[in-house]
Amino acid sequence: MAERAVVMFSGGAGSWGAAKRTVERYDPENTTLLFADTLIEDEDLYRYLEEAASNVGAELVKTAEGRDPWQVFFDKRFLGNTRVDLCSRILKRELMRGWLEDHRDPANTVVVLGFGWEEPERFERAQRYWGEWRVEAPMIDKPRLARGEMFAWLRAEGIRPPRLYEHGFTHNNCGGFCVKAGQAQFELLLREMPERYAYHERREQEFRDFIGKDVAILRDRRGGTTKPLTLKAFRERLEGEPGLFDADDWGGACSCLDNPLEHAA
Repeated sequence: MAERAVVMFSGGAGSWGAAKRTVERYDPENTTLLFADTLIEDEDLYRYLEEAASNVGAELVKTAEGRDPWQVFFDKRFLGNTRVDLCSRILKRELMRGWLEDHRDPANTVVVLGFGWEEPERFERAQRYWGEWRVEAPMIDKPRLARGEMFAWLRAEGIRPPRLYEHGFTHNNCGGFCVKAGQAQFELLLREMPERYAYHERREQEFRDFIGKDVAILRDRRGGTTKPLTLKAFRERLEGEPGLFDADDWGGACSCLDNPLEHAA
């Protein structure tokens, strides 16, 4: 029985690179590109997804749980944060794992992730999370590509990188929004996509009203204490003094497929 590969195909450059290396090993006809839609993705992600999949030459399977992250937060009565990303758990990890269990046999299927060579700890966590499924991360192998080299490879293949990268974001997930993001990323979102920031600001306030608690995505650590910092308060602070934010606080790394806390998965 021929080995089969399922690439966890996101809107990022890393998963495309992993898919390119995967079809060299397992052939396009034995490779599936699996995409899980959180329903708040950037519009340009879908253009990129189709172009990238066509370039790889393997089957593209699109799936979605049916809710977006905010609907999950309301349903679970819990706002995701840097430690507990229940949005990723439900809309990505559990959904994709369920698809695997329904459509593939772990005895002859490898799960392929787009982690880069600078992310060995994520690969280790992913191996624990995916359990009986064999896991590979081809971009960890040599030749190891820097970020600029990855984008150059994309362009050489005739693919324009996703526009979120052009706006300065480090990933192409959830339209530039993420509960694991820090002040630097939300400042970028406010500056580059104010209407999108306004949507998440409104949804955060709606959740606060719904839950009746002082919860927020961001944290204010000034004065030696840590307290919730709402997106509304953060925006108003920047409107008064644009440079008043932690430019080094990009938050925790996206953990859509590697589960940072075993007990939270």
